[in-house]
Amino acid sequence: MTGRLGGSPRSVLSVAPMMDLTDRHFRFMARLLSARVLLYSEMITARAIVRGDTDRLLGLSPAEGPVVLQLGGDDPVELAQATAVAQEYGYAEVNLNVGCPSERVSSGNFGACLMASPAVVGECLAAMAEASSLPVSVKHRIGIDDLDTYEHLLAFVDAVDEVSGGVPVAYTVHARKAWLSGLSPKENRTVPPLRYDDVYRLKADRPGLTVELNGGVLTVEQALLHLERVDGVMIGRAAYENPVILAAVDPLVFGQHGAATSRADVVAALLPYVEGHLASGGRVAGVSRHLLNLFRGVPGGRAWRRTISEGAHLDGAGPGLLEEALRAVPAEVAHAPLWLQGEPERAQVAAPAELAA
Repeated sequence: MTGRLGGSPRSVLSVAPMMDLTDRHFRFMARLLSARVLLYSEMITARAIVRGDTDRLLGLSPAEGPVVLQLGGDDPVELAQATAVAQEYGYAEVNLNVGCPSERVSSGNFGACLMASPAVVGECLAAMAEASSLPVSVKHRIGIDDLDTYEHLLAFVDAVDEVSGGVPVAYTVHARKAWLSGLSPKENRTVPPLRYDDVYRLKADRPGLTVELNGGVLTVEQALLHLERVDGVMIGRAAYENPVILAAVDPLVFGQHGAATSRADVVAALLPYVEGHLASGGRVAGVSRHLLNLFRGVPGGRAWRRTISEGAHLDGAGPGLLEEALRAVPAEVAHAPLWLQGEPERAQVAAPAELAA
């Protein structure tokens, strides 16, 4: 199941960009769980790419599959330059961040505050589209502060579409408003109420636009329900806090066999990856911090996390640490199927109850 953006296929299910979380190591693990989910980078400012170490910032492994580069900025020239570099590095799409409400981001005049300046957003997207052949998208809120009615949302999208000159753009809409002051970024992810109906209505009122829904989606089954009303769905922190839910993407959404059959398979594939990371001068902790939730909510999960947490920062830590942690998990859990191939029932990929609260 794919959507279309500018004539290019686009996965209808993605994992949200998350600062300090969706780096290349997490993306490698996520790709082991789903071959078809669309992955995002962390947000990187266009200025950092133009002026900084592009290999360090943008280095991409073919094993990560399709990855969207999320850019932060409000300068069309810098964003265009960064987009051209992204194409050189093999990214599948570029996305403009118009959703982050943090004061640090707002002080740079980008992120959610740009919802008050749709003409600037349109100019940026047009420049990004002109700079390469990559599809472009924008991730934004349903509103900010007192600019938070459905009419404000529709006016924002219409203005962006008009100023960008009809460039094909995917609109990823976080179905919560953002308060630019008074709430922390964490509170802005949970305190403002979810308003899915506004996103559904946007798609109904502007059927020619690609509209993706984000916010509060905890499982692939929930995503499928939203997909009856919109073009795409983005899963956020649930995919990090319980990554094995991604094992349901390929069979449920695309009707294909899952990328990995068990958690033990994922660990086995990570061993040579960790070896290569160490050989390039990295430390095992850079990878292992993303693996702590691999056994979340199942027997042996605490022992897995404890073994990794206590050993990752020790001198000489390497792939053997993951093997040791795996031995702390009951074999019937480690090798349990993540998906019952050919069966409609779920196996081990249900979200823990605490995520559904």
